[in-house]
Amino acid sequence: MEKQTAEEYLELAELFKLFGDGTRIRILSALRSGEKCVCDIADELDMNKSAISHQLKSLKMANMVKSRRDGQNIYYSLSDAHVQSIINIGLEHIREGKEER
Repeated sequence: MEKQTAEEYLELAELFKLFGDGTRIRILSALRSGEKCVCDIADELDMNKSAISHQLKSLKMANMVKSRRDGQNIYYSLSDAHVQSIINIGLEHIREGKEER
């Protein structure tokens, strides 16, 4: 196993902080089915567009989501399969814990 640096541990902690917000998790989960614009995400999560945009900015800065422009619309999607894997593993862990109780 490769030894981690102190900087890598700090970066990992910052990554996990992003998963500490329910709204961001819901946005990431909504994007698991494919790319969407802010209005689609807002409708799906029954939230206002400005709240979604604010969280998408944080997720984009952390390289969790990517965007592409099509005319005046911006479409967001998960940056890569790692993001989906983290969500899937987290859900699996939660569900497994409930079964054991």
